[in-house]
Amino acid sequence: MEKNFLVLSDIHGELDFLDKLDDEFKNSDAVLFAGDFAKFNHTETGLPVLKSLIQKHDSVFAVIGNCDEPEFLQELEKHDISVQNTMVYFDGFALAGSGGTIKFTGMTPNERSDEELLSDLNLAQHATDFSNMILILHHPPFETECDKLTNGAHVGSKLFRTFIEEKQPLLAVCGHIHESSGVSKIEKTTIINPGSLAEGKYATVVVEKAGDNFTVTKVELKQL
Repeated sequence: MEKNFLVLSDIHGELDFLDKLDDEFKNSDAVLFAGDFAKFNHTETGLPVLKSLIQKHDSVFAVIGNCDEPEFLQELEKHDISVQNTMVYFDGFALAGSGGTIKFTGMTPNERSDEELLSDLNLAQHATDFSNMILILHHPPFETECDKLTNGAHVGSKLFRTFIEEKQPLLAVCGHIHESSGVSKIEKTTIINPGSLAEGKYATVVVEKAGDNFTVTKVELKQL
């Protein structure tokens, strides 16, 4: 069994980029969206993005970002695409997620403590099998290629990193740090920050199953 995932994050209200991905939507089994539907300081731009995204594919799984109002999570739940603070199942995969970011400037509406971010994974941490689990996290885990600022400082979640080290899920996709698009490994877990779709960046992932084992066999970081 082979599954193809389209990985998106940080679209920030730039609807036109979704239309440019029509071929990728068509070739994907599911879409993983790691938050920031809305433009900075313009939370009203999030809903048009959400409505367009769910028109593009029947299987979308998402969390909200720090530029999205916390109440925007209700819109994701209304359209049955949220994996935040819950766990859902799709074709043999378990998906769970966490939205928002660690507090930093206080200038965006969805900044939280590291403990609050981790609390979104309370249900997921009680799973019996993590080898088929996909995490969707707006804030990246600490000390990878996916959480570095331009000055090289790592600003990821230390609690997410500990969770991943202990549980070893199959895949964790994240966003938030636009300049840190990349692919990393934390032991068995593949970590992907596709970059900001508002800058034309995204990723595709191929996962294969042989017997009872899931394996990430291909990751491509792409640019429109």
